[in-house]
Amino acid sequence: MDFTFTEEQQAAAEAARAVFADVAPDGVPSPALTPGAVAEDIDRQLWNELARTDLLGLTLSPDHGGAGLDPIALCLVLRESAKVLARVPLLESCAVAMAVQRYAGSALAAELLPPVGRGERILTVGANGRTGHDPAELAVTARRYGESAGSGESGGSGEGGESGGASAGGSGWVLDGVQSAVPWARAADWIAVPAHTGGGRPVLALVPRTRDGLTLADQVSTSGERLAEVRLDGVRVTDRELIDAPGCWEWLRSLLTTGTCALALGLGERVLAMTAAYTGGREQFGFPVATFQAVAVQAADRYIDLRAMEATLWQAAWRISSDAGGPLPAAGDVAVAKIWASDGVRRVVQTAQHLHGGFGADTDYPLHRFHAWAKQIELSLGPAAAHEETLGDLLAAHPLG
Repeated sequence: MDFTFTEEQQAAAEAARAVFADVAPDGVPSPALTPGAVAEDIDRQLWNELARTDLLGLTLSPDHGGAGLDPIALCLVLRESAKVLARVPLLESCAVAMAVQRYAGSALAAELLPPVGRGERILTVGANGRTGHDPAELAVTARRYGESAGSGESGGSGEGGESGGASAGGSGWVLDGVQSAVPWARAADWIAVPAHTGGGRPVLALVPRTRDGLTLADQVSTSGERLAEVRLDGVRVTDRELIDAPGCWEWLRSLLTTGTCALALGLGERVLAMTAAYTGGREQFGFPVATFQAVAVQAADRYIDLRAMEATLWQAAWRISSDAGGPLPAAGDVAVAKIWASDGVRRVVQTAQHLHGGFGADTDYPLHRFHAWAKQIELSLGPAAAHEETLGDLLAAHPLG
């Protein structure tokens, strides 16, 4: 097993470190002190800087103005972004763009992707379904226009009234349902919506945020960021805006989950570094508390967690990047990575709070903000228990040995 990164991947990580070097993790009001969202918008200055340094087009093909790198490179950049709690839709926009590039028709890819790489268009995705506990594609139905009575023009009004030509003529699809807790939805230009057809087949629709019938209701994450409930009431999409290629939604969901593991790793590494700095400088009985055995053992356990999170992350990212075979489908490696990421990041921030003492709860110190983000990441796209169930199902379907 060789986890050596290529020169291009290492260069992407170095570029990311340079961009994130001046980002303050506490650059917005504290979620502990703010009723509602901590900010109305993403960090536009940082988003523009990511575009200027070509990091938004990192995984796009040269045909679309990108560098042509793989999900491993994206995970390296996400790892750096989490160390400063970067308030940008880097994971969502890049992941949806990669799914469009891989599975969509050339016309849709040519329209959507070049502006994404330039930072002029933002993509996001509804991956939580109605409740966050059921498969996201089951929360929205997709039917052919005119398939049933009452399926005429959309029954709702969007935020901008743009129809994009989807309601002209009698072809296309109609979407009905709800996706909850969609990240950065109000900042996004297009929203990727997983849905299911009458036969239960999962599909992925790309919907402009201002499309007729699409409405947003504000929600707030554990980390204080602005989410949205996306409601689709007779939303029309054209044939080219709906991707029905087999495996598209499953691949995108795996990429989002793996990217979330990269965020957990970066956040955990930063928190452990903060803990080491604090316990190394804090003295009791004339000695740094870091030299006490009880403190050192707890910190060592969390270091082991991070190394396990790292190994399982790169295994999952490699399976997605290479389409390599194995005794289990790639979803098994993704499940293992998310189990470690969810449990590991929770243990890291809990130990950090404990070893910081009362100082860890001080809202003038950023540790409490990392704790809030860690809880959000832990539960995003399913907690450890959900992925343990997935792994069990895969093992039952693919006996080893």
